[in-house]
Amino acid sequence: MLKNRLIIVTGGAKGLGAEIAENIYNHGAKVIIADKDTENGKQTAKRLDSDFFYVDLEDPSSIEELINSVSKKYNGRLDGLVNNGAIATGIGGISFEDIDLDTWDKVMRVNIRGTWLMTRAAAPLLRQSDSGRIVNISSDTAIWGAPKLLSYVATKGAIISMTRSLARELGQDGIGITAVAPGILTTESTEYVPAERHNLYSENRAIKGPQEASEVTSTISFLLSKGALTLTGQLLTVNNGFVFS
Repeated sequence: MLKNRLIIVTGGAKGLGAEIAENIYNHGAKVIIADKDTENGKQTAKRLDSDFFYVDLEDPSSIEELINSVSKKYNGRLDGLVNNGAIATGIGGISFEDIDLDTWDKVMRVNIRGTWLMTRAAAPLLRQSDSGRIVNISSDTAIWGAPKLLSYVATKGAIISMTRSLARELGQDGIGITAVAPGILTTESTEYVPAERHNLYSENRAIKGPQEASEVTSTISFLLSKGALTLTGQLLTVNNGFVFS
């Protein structure tokens, strides 16, 4: 499905990002792991016979350096981008009245601006592909309105709106862009989430129980394929039926 396609996964060092990278690798793609977490990023890249590049999504120059390095190594080639990198840990459980300005601004810079800057930087390379694809990772928290997580929820809602607007601009160049909104997954990156939130999902999904990352990654791999263009601009709520969109 993805044989010989070159795809960047931001936030690919561990958690859902690493699971995404592994799934698209198993479908035949060449994966580029892009992350601030150098140690885990290099380990994941080695396991998947892939490349690791450092990127700080809060730093525009770091994003440009990443894309320039990829372009140089692969002769201007790029077929796909997964905008998965985001701040999620350490910002929940706080009332909207108690969020400090520095935290709010940092989450906005990484989750929203970082996604925009990655897309902007990668677009010239994706235009040269015969089937450029972008998948933005949103969250179903933006659909059902998870409380005490406002900065994160706001950014994930913005990702959905950005995807729709970008679909109309990028579609002129044959580039497809979609958004995926998972629920809470069973990964190392969600161990910090309180048990009651995990239980809320497990008990109220149409398909009861926890959701593994592998139940999301296959959808993402399809959306990166040549056959997914007709879905451009769409939001896929891949959460085993906790909420519907």
